[in-house]
Amino acid sequence: MSKPIVGITMGDAAGIGPEIIVKALADPAVYQMCRPLVIGDAKMLERANRITGAGLSVSRVSDAGTAKYEHGVIDCLDLDLLPEDLPFGQVSVQAGDAAFRFLEKAIELAKSGEIDAICTAPLNKEALHKGGHIYPGHTEILAELTNTKDVSMMLSAPKLRVIHVTTHVGLIDAVKMITPERVYKVIVLAHETLKKAGISSPKIAVCGINPHAGENGLFGYGEEEEKVVPAVRQAQQEGIDVVGPLPADTLFFRATRGDFDIVVAMYHDQGHGPVKVLGLEAGVNITVGLPIIRTSVDHGTAFDIAGKGVADELSMKEAIRQAVELAPKRA
Repeated sequence: MSKPIVGITMGDAAGIGPEIIVKALADPAVYQMCRPLVIGDAKMLERANRITGAGLSVSRVSDAGTAKYEHGVIDCLDLDLLPEDLPFGQVSVQAGDAAFRFLEKAIELAKSGEIDAICTAPLNKEALHKGGHIYPGHTEILAELTNTKDVSMMLSAPKLRVIHVTTHVGLIDAVKMITPERVYKVIVLAHETLKKAGISSPKIAVCGINPHAGENGLFGYGEEEEKVVPAVRQAQQEGIDVVGPLPADTLFFRATRGDFDIVVAMYHDQGHGPVKVLGLEAGVNITVGLPIIRTSVDHGTAFDIAGKGVADELSMKEAIRQAVELAPKRA
């Protein structure tokens, strides 16, 4: 089996994306497990190389087949969309549009089989919108451009996996969007994803929506009974090992203790908070339900430190590693 080709998108080049990519690819261990191809802007990589002192060179390539994939030289499919003096740490229309174009190209390559997985550096949502692309984030772009209806965001960190029913919407809207059908689909996505990862019978726990999972109607307006319980029962009837709704304030502790393989969170902060407490540098974002493999760092563009060469690349390296694990094997 040959090593998979992982397309690494640059994200918003005004942030720390170029720096963490360069730092990650300075590690020879990355090349031992995959063939990394950066999809972005070569000028930005060269600038990040100077800032970080990584001592690498950048090779502009026309397609995945012409890249050398040798440690010490970063292969870049150069879309050449950005000015060399793009300011660090500022919302930019050009950077927002380019971040979309980088991802669009990566999706095209993944769908055609030219690359085996996509690993994304962070984008800035304000810049993305100003660049003319009105999406909440990566997940929604990936879903639309792959014509996929049912997707979910899964966060993976040491001792904890979390999959989300809703993500980038306000809390009031999130509660409206939670339905038995959606909760059931996310439970099934969690089950299928972990089975593919080698866990034969995943143990799944589902969060409640209200404090104490509603405490038998004491809190809220019966959302657990209406929106969550039917989904859990349906999944149980199909042989899935799932329990819930359970109080979120204790469930995440139980999951880190090993009681469950994955937690189904109802909304963004319910799931993201516990994962990020475990460490920003170790978390990875995985979009499940797509016909292609996509992983990502679990942090933002960090405009406050962009261009200083101090950004931590550990989440990027872990995201690449998980992309390799999930990627289809090439003969």
